[in-house]
Amino acid sequence: MELQTVTAQTPRLVTEVPGPKSRALVAAEAPYLAPGIQSISTLSGLAIAKGEGSVMEDVDGNRFLDIAAGICVNALGHGHPRYREILKSQIDEVTVGSLTTARRAEALKRVASHTPPGLTKIQLYSGGTEAVEAALRLAKSRTKKFEFLSFWGGFHGKTAGTLSLIGDGTKNHLGPSMPGSYHAPYAYCYRCPLALKYPSCGLECAEFARKVIKHSTTNALAAILMEPIQGTAGNVVPPPEFMPAVQSIAKENDALLVSDEMICGFGRTGKWFGCEHWGVVPDVVTMGKGLGNGFPVSGLASTEEITQAKPWGAPSGSSSSYGGNPMAGAAILASVTVIEEEKLVQNAEKVGAFMLKRFREMQERYEFIGDVRGKGLLIGVELVKDRTTKEPLAKDVCVRLFRECLKRGLVSMVYSPSFRVNPPLTIDEGTAGNALAILDEAFSLLAREGGWR
Repeated sequence: MELQTVTAQTPRLVTEVPGPKSRALVAAEAPYLAPGIQSISTLSGLAIAKGEGSVMEDVDGNRFLDIAAGICVNALGHGHPRYREILKSQIDEVTVGSLTTARRAEALKRVASHTPPGLTKIQLYSGGTEAVEAALRLAKSRTKKFEFLSFWGGFHGKTAGTLSLIGDGTKNHLGPSMPGSYHAPYAYCYRCPLALKYPSCGLECAEFARKVIKHSTTNALAAILMEPIQGTAGNVVPPPEFMPAVQSIAKENDALLVSDEMICGFGRTGKWFGCEHWGVVPDVVTMGKGLGNGFPVSGLASTEEITQAKPWGAPSGSSSSYGGNPMAGAAILASVTVIEEEKLVQNAEKVGAFMLKRFREMQERYEFIGDVRGKGLLIGVELVKDRTTKEPLAKDVCVRLFRECLKRGLVSMVYSPSFRVNPPLTIDEGTAGNALAILDEAFSLLAREGGWR
């Protein structure tokens, strides 16, 4: 069945934000909670009681529209009845172990029907970085080589191998990096790292990657790891030639191409997988977030031939203690079932186009909106002091915008000058319009007051 037409969801505020119960609960947790949790939590100060669709309700009874969706995790919306039904049935039966269950068997079959052609062998893990680490081990097993290339701006996890391949400052002071880790500029055309202009640049960033491999590696490249659209960097969409060019470079070096689809996968971009936008069939895809709709499960998919490689393909060679447990299998089945039944891939394409259009209209009215980009419900917006210099808007100004939105009933990621918009895939145009109206109001307030330069 298709996603049903519903009344657009709206916020409801009954106390100040955060309210007294939220403040009390956050304060009660604070003595025991280590630092370093997500900014959206620390800046909002909210304690959440429940959720429904694109709305979260805090312990004070305030209801907020949610266009962050757990940073792309909450694909089906909060409290989806079909998702709850399937997981409740599983928890009454069996919850631990790696033995086959009916729901896991069906889940893997369903996932394999949507992965890029030939990538039908799937292994499951409990988190994104674990799946990417497994992809690195698989590439070593297959190629018998040990070097990797990733891209500036890329984010792949926080364990030793993936941390080495992050293309930003997350890894600062956490060295030394894994030997054999190399980086090249991503095709971030709004802020071209090579100070060129697309398309006259001739896709020099891809040629730069080729030169890094030639001049910096020891000719032992096992894989190139990339996001089809860079999420953490700000939902950066490359030009259509970039991923095919990277695939060609991988083939030139007898290396695998690993498409990290943690964020892009499972309908988020209006396709089942992000690489489909560029007509690329990678050797390996990693997936997570929307795969389990909040349940901690991730996965890797590759071909029959590649996954036979030893030691990865040896007994226990690719396994994980929690990967593919009965609850994970049920969560995947629930997610894929709802995405299929409610045609959420198509909904992401449709509502995403509506939101992009609205953001571009705002861009015409607010000179501090420097760039708008996106595919489906994976949208990036850059806030700048000056469109010519592209200097980012000050962090404190962005935090002010976040709080103005919050007190109007919107949970967003506008606390960063390169902010991401990635609501649940179930969101309808009416609810999306209500969320954008709150952002528009906050932008209008900033424009009237001035001082943002």
